[in-house]
Amino acid sequence: MSLTKTKHYRLYVVVSALTALSLGAGCASLPSESDAPGQDMAATSVTARSAKAAPTAGQLQSERNIQYANLWDRIRAGLSLPTLDSPHIARHELWFANNPEFMEAMVGRARLYLYYIVEEVEKRGMPIEIALLPAIESAYKPYAYSRAKASGLWQFIPSTGRLYGLHANWWYDGRRDVMASTQAALDYLEKLKTDFDGDWQLALASYNCGEGKVARLLEANRRKGLPATYSALKTLPRETQHYVPRLMAFVNIVSDPAKYGVQLAPIPNEPYFERVDAGSQVDLGVVARLTDLPVSELYQINPGYSRWITDPNGPHHLLVPADKKDMLLAGLSTLPDEERVQWARHEVQRGETINQIARKHNVTVDALKSANHLTGTGLATGQNLLIPAAPGKLAQAGPPPTPAPAAKQASVPVNQDKVHVVHRVRTGDTLWNIAKRYSVNIAQLREWNLLGPKDAIKLGQKLTVWTHRANASASLAQIPPG
Repeated sequence: MSLTKTKHYRLYVVVSALTALSLGAGCASLPSESDAPGQDMAATSVTARSAKAAPTAGQLQSERNIQYANLWDRIRAGLSLPTLDSPHIARHELWFANNPEFMEAMVGRARLYLYYIVEEVEKRGMPIEIALLPAIESAYKPYAYSRAKASGLWQFIPSTGRLYGLHANWWYDGRRDVMASTQAALDYLEKLKTDFDGDWQLALASYNCGEGKVARLLEANRRKGLPATYSALKTLPRETQHYVPRLMAFVNIVSDPAKYGVQLAPIPNEPYFERVDAGSQVDLGVVARLTDLPVSELYQINPGYSRWITDPNGPHHLLVPADKKDMLLAGLSTLPDEERVQWARHEVQRGETINQIARKHNVTVDALKSANHLTGTGLATGQNLLIPAAPGKLAQAGPPPTPAPAAKQASVPVNQDKVHVVHRVRTGDTLWNIAKRYSVNIAQLREWNLLGPKDAIKLGQKLTVWTHRANASASLAQIPPG
């Protein structure tokens, strides 16, 4: 029997055992929870006599919720994955232990989402370690975006996201939606577990590099007479070779942080947010006003919305801190329809300038630039802009946060004298010297290439640059071949 069961359940097992013996049941061993439904009639009869004392899975979870004030303690009590024999684990344990600032920031972010993820993992009877997987995928950053275009806490690429019901458009990206992406990730992981006959290590490796890749490597091992196990797969992609060990290293840190000299800030074992259905399109700035919340805090738990407003076609649900749910429901119930939306969308037409658009909507050019994170005045035909409904809107709520790169729309210059250059990053390149070479600024480079403020460029990476023809010719002449 698992050592992670609660004290209450262990007491129940002892009582049940004594009861069974006194009734002469003659059972060689006590059934586990998973075995109970399949017992024969005699065993069922014995179980029925002590049913009043038997906690259900739901009761055990409820007791666990009550027993632990700190979510980390609840997680420790549920750890169940087998240990992994890998030389990489110690290396990653050391990295976590030696980077306290990273750990502190990650735990701060996890505080918003981890209770919900733990609840959903436990409801499905999955190993509690799965709730820690976003630490490896995204460090619990809901806007994390990879070069492979994976996005969100669970790092779905667009195609896999669509396969699991996560749609994305100009307004919304389900891959960043905390609840939707968690459900999709757990669906996918359960499917992978089934694909690999219940082997969680293979399922986790597949989540990283794809089930097809893992299946092919397993088949190659079988042909060679080698074990068809995770540890025996020596030709996994390098990232995947470290993926499961990195997760298990973090699990070890969570299991015994003092052993590694790590301090994990407590996370309350209670919901951080509650879901509210707004019924129709609503401005997140309005919701912030109704709940007396900073807009930034509201956006952190609603990262699926790429604009300061819900998608006209839905979803219209919002997450708010648990203690703000009733306040929002009350506010929405009396909110006039004309006050629900204070942002409009404008699609740039051929020949339109930012000055013309600003005059048309009675806002300032600076307000438009701030709302849409424009560094210059160049616009592209077909580009979408958010328009504040009134000149004072930005003063009330502030501009929308910079969207995750997956949803961010690069501003492409329309000046016919400018040309598109693809720059391949070489040894010694930095954003600063690349910007200087092409006579552009760093902010433009980041925007054109969907780079976040902290994203670094890598050797061989291809960067889009829009520059004047003369600058392009002179810059390309300076680049050595090869």
